[in-house]
Amino acid sequence: MTDLGGATGEPGPSWEYEGYRAADERLRESLCTLGNGYFATRGALPECAADDVHYPGTYVAGVYNRLTSEVAGRRVENEDMVNVPNWLPLRFRLPGGDWLVPDTADVLAHRLVLRLESGLLERTTRYGLGGKKTLTVRQLRLVHMGDPHLAALRSEFTAEGFAGPLEVEAALDGGVTNAGVPRYQDLDGRHLTRVHTGTGAPDTVWLRCRTRASDVRVGLAARLTADAPVTGHRELPRAVQRLTLDLEPGRTATVDKTAALHTSRDPAISDPLHAAIDRVGRAPGFEALAASHAVAWNQLWRRAALDVPGESGLILRLHLFHVLQTLSPHTADLDVGVPARGLHGEAYRGHVFWDELFVLPYLNLHFPEVSRALLHHRHRRLEQARTAAARAGLRGAMYPWQSGSDGREETQRLHLNPRSGRWLPDHSRLQHHVGSAIAYNVWQYCEASGDTEFLHTKGAEMMLQIARFWADKAVYDDRLRRHRIKGVVGPDEYHEAYPGAGPPGLDDNAYTNVTAAWVLARALDVLAALPAPRRRELAERTALDDTEPDRWDEVSRTLHVPFHDDVISQFEGYGDLAELDWHGYRSRYGDIRRLDRILEAEDDTVNRYKASKQADVLMLGYLFAPAELGGLFRRLGHRLDEDVWRRTVEYYLRRTSHGSTLSGLVHGWVLARCRRSEAWTFCQEALQGDIADLQGGTTGEGIHLGAMAGTLDLVQRGLPGLETRGGALRLDPVPMPELSSYGFSLRYHGNWGVRLRLERGLLEITVPASGAAPIDVRLPDREVCLRPGESARLVLPD
Repeated sequence: MTDLGGATGEPGPSWEYEGYRAADERLRESLCTLGNGYFATRGALPECAADDVHYPGTYVAGVYNRLTSEVAGRRVENEDMVNVPNWLPLRFRLPGGDWLVPDTADVLAHRLVLRLESGLLERTTRYGLGGKKTLTVRQLRLVHMGDPHLAALRSEFTAEGFAGPLEVEAALDGGVTNAGVPRYQDLDGRHLTRVHTGTGAPDTVWLRCRTRASDVRVGLAARLTADAPVTGHRELPRAVQRLTLDLEPGRTATVDKTAALHTSRDPAISDPLHAAIDRVGRAPGFEALAASHAVAWNQLWRRAALDVPGESGLILRLHLFHVLQTLSPHTADLDVGVPARGLHGEAYRGHVFWDELFVLPYLNLHFPEVSRALLHHRHRRLEQARTAAARAGLRGAMYPWQSGSDGREETQRLHLNPRSGRWLPDHSRLQHHVGSAIAYNVWQYCEASGDTEFLHTKGAEMMLQIARFWADKAVYDDRLRRHRIKGVVGPDEYHEAYPGAGPPGLDDNAYTNVTAAWVLARALDVLAALPAPRRRELAERTALDDTEPDRWDEVSRTLHVPFHDDVISQFEGYGDLAELDWHGYRSRYGDIRRLDRILEAEDDTVNRYKASKQADVLMLGYLFAPAELGGLFRRLGHRLDEDVWRRTVEYYLRRTSHGSTLSGLVHGWVLARCRRSEAWTFCQEALQGDIADLQGGTTGEGIHLGAMAGTLDLVQRGLPGLETRGGALRLDPVPMPELSSYGFSLRYHGNWGVRLRLERGLLEITVPASGAAPIDVRLPDREVCLRPGESARLVLPD
C-alpha cells in the first residue's frame, strides 16, 4: 500500500493505526473524529488533556463566539467556532500511582481502529506496570447518528499478572479553550464563561456554561455506570465522577459513560441543561445505543452507496464517512453552513468559505434535503449580503468570503506568515466570486432535485440579487468596448495586487468574469421561467427595474475575458508578470506548495510572478462541461475550442504550486476530461491530501471537507461525465485505466437508489420500482428513457 499516514490494514470497512507515535496524534485525532452533523468530537485519547501532543475538542455546528485580541499592536476581532466543554475525559491509575497516559507510561501495544460501517472508534492499549504486570484498556466510542445529542464511551480494563484496585475518574471539563491552531496563539481563545457544575441522580453529573459574547447556553450531562459505587464531585471548572474497580487477572471490568449535549440554539427544548439531564437519564445502555447507532449509519451507507475497488475505495469510504459526520440528515434541521475544515478542528476558525461549491454537487444526488438546508442558510443571510453591497456603493448581494454566525464578513485583516513571523495584510475578502458559487449551487441543486418551488422563491431571490451585484460591479470600458470587473481576487489567492501597486485587487479575473456572465444569464432564465404572479411578486419585493434584465443580458455578453499567448489570461496583465525559477525553488526548498510564504520570507512577493497557488482559470473546466463552457465563451464573443483549452491547461499546469488540497482535485478532474495520462496522479494527490497530511501539519487542525467531498464527486460526476441538465441525466464517461470499474447510487427527481455501474466500456443503470417519473438518460450518441423498475445495459462509444 502507499503511505497512508500510518494507517494499516487491507481495504475494507475499517481505518486502522498500529503503534503509538506522539508526533502523529493530531493527525489521527482529526481523522478519527466522530460526529453526527450536530456535533463532533476529535479522536483524542480520553485520558489525555490538551497539550502540545493531544488536542481533544468538541464542536457544535453553528455555535460561534466573537472576541477581540491585541495582535501586532492592533485590536483584532475574530469570530470562532467554539470548542465546547469536553464530555470525553476518563483516566485511570493504580492507587498511589500516576495517571496512566501513553506519553509517560510504558506502552507495550497500541491500536486504533475507526470502524466506518458502524461509526465506532475502537482503541486498545496495553500498559506495562512493572515486572509481569500489565493493564489492557479497550475502549469503544460513538457519537450517535440516530440521536444527535448523545455520545457514549465504553472502557474495558483487563489486568494480567496482578489483582487489586484501579482508580477511575471521569469528568465533564468546562475549562477548555480554543487553542488547537498554533498560529492563533496570540488570539484570545477563552470563549466560555459562567461555568457551573453539579450532580443529579447518583450516577449523573452535569455542567452548564455560556459563550462570552454570543451568549449561547450549553448544557452537558454524563451518566457513569459500572460494577462499583460511583461518587460525583464539583471541582470547578469540572464535574467529576470517581469509582474504584477491583481487578482480577484475566477478568474484564467495564465502565460505561453516556453523555448528552444541548445548546440554547436547539428547537423544542425549554432549557439546554434540563434537556441534557433528561436525555442522558432516558438513554439506554451502551449495547442498545451502539445497535441503534449502527442502524442509522447503515441507512446512510445505503443512500450513499459507493463501490470503488482497492485502496482508493477505502480512502473514498473514509472521505464519505467524514462528509456525513459533518453534514448529515440532522443538518437539515439546523441553520448552519459548510465549515471548510468540518467539525474536526479549529483551522480557519470554523468559518464558511466557498467549499459548498465542492460539497453540494455530491449531496444534491444523495441528501437533497441537506443541500436545501445549506442554501436556506445562505438565503437567511441575503439581507446581510445586500447590506455589504450597499456599503460598497453597489446594488444586489455581496456575499462574504468568510462567514460565521450571521453572514457578515469574517475574513481577517491580518494573517501570520509562520515562515517569516510577520503579520501581513490579508486581502482575500476581495474574492467576490463566492457569490457566483452560491448561485451555481442554487442552480445545480434545483436541476438535480427538480425542486422548482425553491428555485422560484428563495433561489430566485438569491440569484437575482447576485446577478444585480455583478451588473452593478461591471464598468464599461470605451477603449475595449466591453464591461470590466475591477479590484477583485480570484480563486488562485496568491495574487492580491499588481506588482508595486498601492491598492489591492486585480482586474478582469477570467474565472470571476466568466462565472459572473453565467450568473447573469441564468438569472434571466429564472425570471423567464417564473409564473407571472410570482414574477410580479419578486419584482415588487426586490424593486426590480424594468431596465435591469436588459442590462444583465448586455453585461453577460460583453464582460472582458483577457487572453495572452493564445491562452486565457488569469487576469488582465498576467502575461506581463515575470516567470518564476520553479526548478531553482524546488531545489532549494523541496515542498513549495506555500510559495507565497517562501517568497515573502525572502522579502519578495508572489504578486510579481506567473505562479498560482491552485486552479483558477482551470476551475472553469471543473464547473462546466466542455459544451457548456464553449457556449459561455461564444456568448461572450470568444472562441474556445479544444486547442485553446488544451494550451490553457498545459500553460497553468506548469505554473501552479498546488498549495491547496482543492488543486489536485480540480486538476485531476480537468485532466481526466482532457484524457491526459497524468490525471490519475492528481486524483491520487486529492485522495491522499488529508490521510498523508500533504499540506504539512494542516490536517491535524481539521480535515479539508471540500477536497474530501470533491473526490466523491469525481467518481460520481467527473469520470462518468454526469450532468443534471435540462431535465435529463447526461453521461459522457471518460476512460481512466487506473479506475476501470466503479459504481454508485444516487437520488434523482424523486427516484431513490438509482444504481449506475461503469465497467470496461459498459454502463449499467437500474431504476428501482416506485411511483416516480421516468428518467431520461442521454449519452453522446443516444437517448434512453427508463421507467421505475427498469434497467439498461449500454455499450459506451469509444
